[in-house]
Amino acid sequence: VQLQASGGGLVQPGGSLRLSCAASGIIFSLNNLSWHRQAPGKQREWVATVTTAYSTNYADSVKGRFAISRNNAKNTVYLQMNSLKPEDTAVYYCSAHGLDSYWGQGTQVTVSS
Repeated sequence: VQLQASGGGLVQPGGSLRLSCAASGIIFSLNNLSWHRQAPGKQREWVATVTTAYSTNYADSVKGRFAISRNNAKNTVYLQMNSLKPEDTAVYYCSAHGLDSYWGQGTQVTVSS
């Protein structure tokens, strides 16, 4: 099983980034998919989830700014991040949750001027 996250980088406050996470080795459509993040010196926190039925949920801190989506044909989950703030700076991790849970390796997002 492999989850490969990409799309991180350095962006100015107010900017946008789109993260992608490509999965292999799982029946993608049967998994709920999530993004978490971990800022320096802080615990990992949940950001967003898209269920197998395409229902979405968001942490209050990102609601209205981030959008999670999935493409089952491409075995990929996305996180569109808009109106980025310095406090969004973190390593972002994708994960898949079915009978078991699997985690990707993380991609760094830095929001700074």
